[in-house]
Amino acid sequence: MTENVVCTGAINAVKEVWEERIKKHNEDVKREKEFQHKLVRIWEDRVSLTKLREKVTREDGRVVLKIEKEEWKTLPSSLLKLNQLQEWQLHRTGLLKIPEFIGRFQNLIVLDLSRNTISEIPRGIGLLIRLQELILSYNKIKTVPKELSNCASLEKLELAVNRDISDLPPELSKLLRLTHLDLSMNNFTTIPLAVLNMPALEWLDMGSNNLQQLPDSLERMQSLHTLWLQRNVITCLPETIKNMKNLGTLVLSNNKLQDIPGCMEEMTNLRFVNFRDNPLRLEVTLPPSDNTEGEDEQELFGLQFMRAYIQESRRTDDQVNGLALPISIHSDG
Repeated sequence: MTENVVCTGAINAVKEVWEERIKKHNEDVKREKEFQHKLVRIWEDRVSLTKLREKVTREDGRVVLKIEKEEWKTLPSSLLKLNQLQEWQLHRTGLLKIPEFIGRFQNLIVLDLSRNTISEIPRGIGLLIRLQELILSYNKIKTVPKELSNCASLEKLELAVNRDISDLPPELSKLLRLTHLDLSMNNFTTIPLAVLNMPALEWLDMGSNNLQQLPDSLERMQSLHTLWLQRNVITCLPETIKNMKNLGTLVLSNNKLQDIPGCMEEMTNLRFVNFRDNPLRLEVTLPPSDNTEGEDEQELFGLQFMRAYIQESRRTDDQVNGLALPISIHSDG
């Protein structure tokens, strides 16, 4: 009996020794693999940094990182060694995300990452207080963080062709220097309140969305001179549009407009309008122009058409009310 106990105890002791040795060996192997992986990462980062340095140029006095049609799905942390960069131009690289460390590039003036596969804008973007242009068109972004409102120097923002953006945080109205905004080809059903309250906005493209109507508060955008609203489902225009005194270009082609409000005659600064491909209730034909240049102007600008339409609309309404007056349509507007 005693011999069996001694034998069992010796076996257990040997087993524990071997288990301890195996455990230590496995830990050593794991540490070695981690060390090897670390060396590989360090080497890859050095190689990537060397490649990135080769893409740095100077344009218009700026230090620019310029990459086109090369695969860079992620950007290595070693990029931080190039924190003097003032502009990024990374197009068609397959970039999946904007690095979280983007906020450490305090010298950035232009960030152009269009035509990639970016799905998210990191909150750290708000740390770029010198950023003037942010171009993220042709990506897969769905939401915009409120932290973007901290980019106090931002003048140009392009988010076109992301398809799924449907709203903007109201905080973006704090972008007091923003003059250019492109939201075309997304999923907006109304003009966001943030956009209506942007005080310096001069150029706005919301074409190819799902806008059904324009708010009466559209008149808040007093600095706006160009408004693109083509390819939406807008059915009518608010009377307040006449108060947009600086508006010079208005594109409303391919909508569901049935009428042109008479108040638009008061918009004396309009230089370019387009009502093509709308189911307007009246058919108005302008007299032929004396020269080809004039015909092009009639076709493309639509100002004469708009004025003639309003005139014809009033004449038709007067007839309906039994107050028909002889009004002629002049080709000179």
